[in-house]
Amino acid sequence: MTEPPRVVIADDQALVRTGFGMILAADGIEVVAEAADGEQALEAVRRTRPDLVLMDIRMPGIDGLEATRRILSGAVTDPPRVIILTTFDLDRYVYAALTAGASGFLLKDVTPEHLVAAVRLVRSGDALLAPAITRRLVERFASRGTQAATLHRDLAALTPRELEVLQSLARGLSNAELAARFRLSEATVKTHVARILAKLRLRDRAQAVVVAYETGLITPGAGTAATGP
Repeated sequence: MTEPPRVVIADDQALVRTGFGMILAADGIEVVAEAADGEQALEAVRRTRPDLVLMDIRMPGIDGLEATRRILSGAVTDPPRVIILTTFDLDRYVYAALTAGASGFLLKDVTPEHLVAAVRLVRSGDALLAPAITRRLVERFASRGTQAATLHRDLAALTPRELEVLQSLARGLSNAELAARFRLSEATVKTHVARILAKLRLRDRAQAVVVAYETGLITPGAGTAATGP
């Protein structure tokens, strides 16, 4: 039997921490620690080694963005996945957190059912993306500088089909829609996505979306790819 996810909740509002904690506990998800700022979040992650952190961006002292960067850049051995908590779906800090390696984001008015599902989804290794919102976020805040292109110059390692899959993925298509577009099985689509992530050394689909825009593979404002052959 799979062990329940172990979660740290980092938010400077006690009511948010308590409310989220009660929702998760009611569904059998273990909240191993709470934190009111980024420094406490780092300490809690080092001490409890959770599977996942629910991380508020705007906290005093070390904010959630810096804490996320530190957690995912080697400050913690075997780092957990991070879900960003935000009040606004077009928060520029959310984009920065995605580039730092966060696995997705949740609005703080999320329903209890969505919160639980999100934690279990990200714990399983997937990314938490609301495709339309993520696309708008990246289009609004992505910097198209040469540094980003240089960092991901290994985009050339992708096959033509993998490039096509990455383009469509970045435009918000789900695995089912990708399968319909390319006339493939969903299992084959998942294999393509896994190879893309491995070749580009990315944690999940969230980072893949960011890379597709920052390297110029997708042009902001290009719209959503149509489903079909």
